[in-house]
Amino acid sequence: MNRLYYLAACSLISLIILNITWELFFNPLEKEGSWMVIKAIVLLLPLQGILKKNLYTYQWASMLILIFFTEGTVRLYSEIGVSRYFAFFQTFLSIVFFLSTIFFCKKMNSK
Repeated sequence: MNRLYYLAACSLISLIILNITWELFFNPLEKEGSWMVIKAIVLLLPLQGILKKNLYTYQWASMLILIFFTEGTVRLYSEIGVSRYFAFFQTFLSIVFFLSTIFFCKKMNSK
């Protein structure tokens, strides 16, 4: 269970860093950054609960992350250049976070 906890926490923190870096420094539309960096704030909302192993936070965060999975998938097929790599990693980290939270909840409920 600790492995699932660390996987969820690390993937969420990595996703926050990735979104901030992507939108501030590698935004394809505006060279000076984008207001889309605000979406990283949405990822900060479940961070405290994830780090405290709050089961309810794991449950709703697993649904919230699907928005980022969808965005990453759409941008993977629509972006060019370095943004395509960011989109791939956003999709990958979203899947890792989703699966680790789902299995963490399953383990917690089976206790």
